[in-house]
Amino acid sequence: MFKFIGAIVGYFLLGRHFFGIIIGFVVGSLVDSYVTIQGKIKAGAKPEDIFEYYRQHSNQGRGDFATMLVTLAAAVMRADGKVLKSELEYLKSFFTQQFGPQFTNEHLKTLKHFLDGGTIPLEQVCADIRFRTQVEVRIQLLHFLFGIARADGHVAEQELNVIQNIARLLEIPNSDFESVKNMFYRSVNSDYAVLGIAATATEEEIKKAYRQMAIRYHPDKVVAMGEEYQKGAKEKFQMIQAAYENIKKARGIA
Repeated sequence: MFKFIGAIVGYFLLGRHFFGIIIGFVVGSLVDSYVTIQGKIKAGAKPEDIFEYYRQHSNQGRGDFATMLVTLAAAVMRADGKVLKSELEYLKSFFTQQFGPQFTNEHLKTLKHFLDGGTIPLEQVCADIRFRTQVEVRIQLLHFLFGIARADGHVAEQELNVIQNIARLLEIPNSDFESVKNMFYRSVNSDYAVLGIAATATEEEIKKAYRQMAIRYHPDKVVAMGEEYQKGAKEKFQMIQAAYENIKKARGIA
């Protein structure tokens, strides 16, 4: 396309001379070649290359939590086939609020790489995260992903499907997935689902479930992992408490 545009522009720029057509055609052809090559590079990004990029940008020890999150977040953001500017702005604000100075422009570059690149190899990435983290940390990742998905006020079906697949690959128990999902993806019985019980549960079952969930999701579970985990863990713990209070109020439980 550019070679023909170049030929026309060259013709008029050089006083409608035939020589201008040749120069314009050559320059336009070079532009066409560049665009084609760049398109092939982008489309031809192999999953193993993308995974290697992920590995290079995450620490080899307990792992860079922010890098793990931006990688998985990119998969969720691409779920509906489009990435909105509002989503990027929310994500930047979300990460800065959650991680403070630990979140840098380098993480934003990593996010952009995954958003613009080929298919994210979720199986490899999740296997790496499984190997390097406790289940409590993986549940925290899940919690953040739902928060990102609901940035526009609604968790889309495509986003939910991707998050569910990530939860499966991270080997997060289904009961934990349902609990976290219902903190964001609300229905009439979501408060019960957050506690992992049916709406027909007895008063004693409700209290027992709350005690178990309070222990399982207590922020102290991830206290050794750093401040970035604590903020999200406290938020999740508050949601469990809110679900319990809602049920008590609806049932008139003292």
